Amino acid sequence: MREHGGMSERTASRVIRVGTGRRERVYDLTGLCAGFLAEVAVGRDGLLNVFVPHATAGVAVLEVGAGSDEDLLATLAELLPADDRWRHRHGSPGHGRDHVVPALVPPHATLPVIGGALALGTWQSVTMVDTNVDNPERTVRLTFLG
Repeated sequence: MREHGGMSERTASRVIRVGTGRRERVYDLTGLCAGFLAEVAVGRDGLLNVFVPHATAGVAVLEVGAGSDEDLLATLAELLPADDRWRHRHGSPGHGRDHVVPALVPPHATLPVIGGALALGTWQSVTMVDTNVDNPERTVRLTFLG
């Protein structure tokens, strides 16, 4: 993981590189978000914006580890089959569908921060949804607005 970014009195921003590998996956970003907030939002309220600047990835808040992450990938595969129907035709077979994913799973989420911690529900996690097997490294921008 490599990171860089800037900070002011009210806002802080950091870019983090995440290795997602060469398979479709739902990557849990919750720990990275919590670590960032522990540095920049100690005791403060505000908002955390999570943004993935990619044409083939999205951000979702959902339960991980109990099957929901696999269910999401299966649903995307059913809705957007990796076959030759897509006009966008470079990369792996069916890669064009990866470019439609951000229309269904947006590339951003804005989350409440209370007392320096994410105000998530009991089973909620912040995740990056990445169906692009051609790109094994991704970038995530975290921005805290106090």
